[in-house]
Amino acid sequence: MTTLLYDGSFDGLFTAIFEIFEYKFKDVEIVSKERFHQENIFAEIHEVITQEQKSERVLVKVEENIGKSGIHDLLRVFLSEEADLEQVILSAVRQSIQYPKENILQNYAHPDILRIAKICKSVRRERHRMTAFVRFEKMQDEVFFAKIDPDFNVLPLIRNHFKNRYQDQKWMIYDLKRNYGLLYDLESCEFFYPDEKINLQKYQEKFHDEENQYQKLWQRYFFKTNIVERKNLKLHIQHVPKRYWKYLTEKH
Repeated sequence: MTTLLYDGSFDGLFTAIFEIFEYKFKDVEIVSKERFHQENIFAEIHEVITQEQKSERVLVKVEENIGKSGIHDLLRVFLSEEADLEQVILSAVRQSIQYPKENILQNYAHPDILRIAKICKSVRRERHRMTAFVRFEKMQDEVFFAKIDPDFNVLPLIRNHFKNRYQDQKWMIYDLKRNYGLLYDLESCEFFYPDEKINLQKYQEKFHDEENQYQKLWQRYFFKTNIVERKNLKLHIQHVPKRYWKYLTEKH
C-alpha cells in the first residue's frame, strides 16, 4: 500500500492522481495531510508537492472524456468534504481513462459513479439554499456582512452568484465552520483567510445604526403579516429547514 499525502487542495489532489500514473503505483490511497493518521505501519508514504502543470494535464485529459460538466461534478465531490472523496474521484478518473469514448459519469451501475451522483445532488441542494437563505447585515464601515455554516464547502460555488447580483455594494460572506470567506470591494471578489475566527459576539456591536432599525422593522412586518390560523409548521419546515433559521432575521 502506498499512501499519497497531499496539501488538501484541488490541484494537489490531481497532482497526486497524476503521480499515481507517473510512478505506476498499484495499491494506493490518497489522503490530505490534515486528515492523515497512519494506521498501516507497513504503508509506504509518498509526499505530493502540488504542481499545477501535472494537475492541469489530468484535468484536460479527463475533460475530453466527461466534459466540463463532468469536471464540475468532480469539484462538487471535492467540496463535499466526504471522508472518501479522494478515492471516489480517483475511481472516476481511472474509469474515464479506461473508457475514453464513454461518459462514465452516466454509468450508475458502478457504485462509485452512483455515489458521485448522490453527492452532487446534495451539494447542489446546499448551494441553492445558501443563495436563498443568506442574510446580509450592514456594518459601520458600510460593508454588508453575512455568516454561513453550510454542511458542505459551497462558498466557491456561490461566489459568482453574489458577485453578479450585488455589484453596487461592498459585501463579505464568512463561513463559520471553515474560517474563511469571500470579500467583494466593488472591484474584485476574493477569498480571505483570517488568522483567528471572527468573534460573533463582538461583531453585532459594529452594526450600522440603520441595520438595527431595519431588523426591527422586518421582524415587526413578519409578525404582523403572519396569520396564525393558517400556520402550517410542517410545510414551513419542508421549505425552510430549521437548521437555516439561524440565518433569518425574522426568526430572531
